[in-house]
Amino acid sequence: MVHYFTTSDGLNLAYDVQGTGVPVLCLAGLTRNMDDFEPVVEHFADRAQIIRLDSRGRGASDHDPNVMNYSIPQESADALALLDHLGIDKAAILGTSRGGLIAMALAVTAKARLSGVLLNDIGPEMDAQGLSHIMDYLGRPSAYRSFEDAADKLPKALGAQFPNLSRDQWLTYARRIWAEGESRLELRYDPGLLEAIKAQSVTGALPDLWPLFEAFDGLPLALLRGENSNLLPRSTYDEMQRRRPDMIAAEVKDRGHVPFLDEPESLDVIARFLARIEV
Repeated sequence: MVHYFTTSDGLNLAYDVQGTGVPVLCLAGLTRNMDDFEPVVEHFADRAQIIRLDSRGRGASDHDPNVMNYSIPQESADALALLDHLGIDKAAILGTSRGGLIAMALAVTAKARLSGVLLNDIGPEMDAQGLSHIMDYLGRPSAYRSFEDAADKLPKALGAQFPNLSRDQWLTYARRIWAEGESRLELRYDPGLLEAIKAQSVTGALPDLWPLFEAFDGLPLALLRGENSNLLPRSTYDEMQRRRPDMIAAEVKDRGHVPFLDEPESLDVIARFLARIEV
């Protein structure tokens, strides 16, 4: 059941809590929502309290009239506000893509609130090709008339990154990303994200995120990389392991950006990560 809490600036943000045990806050990618973490609830609610958040402007959460609030600092503050709302002092974070960047920011600004971090296909360096791909689709209306239409056409569009998916898997993928509309599938996020990202990247230069990664020092850490990822370079994946040899890490076969978290490799990493988190 989806619940809501109100931020200090008056937005209603959607969240869900299921399971018991160590709190795990699941933060989705730039345009994604809590549905991406359905497999985590299914497989781990018996041993962890799975908290899923729709960041402002995504999923069932309110859109922000000031699109410049779609930022890592604001979304980091929202994540902490949810923990405060739930009365949780410390939680592990499972961060997919942008959610992992939020985890890096929190490691610098609120490390005492973190009990560990699992990064899903994100690191301190990102491939320019993958970033360009994100900008190509960000804010654009869906090209698909229905979920069935999407399931027919997605293999041609994304099959190189995600080979060997069944039709049911493509349908699930489509339902997590889009919503049904009158004549076509509709975005489940505020298209104003495009304006925000353009404004925030106006210099064209990416900041050095390695100091943020180093801020995870002393925390249990895990990493997943899609074998075909166009965002997390394998060289960065390797360097992250070199800097943190204690980090649990695995590449997920037949997945690009991002793994679905239901694959054997993903389930194994999540289970091992949870075993390292102290209640």
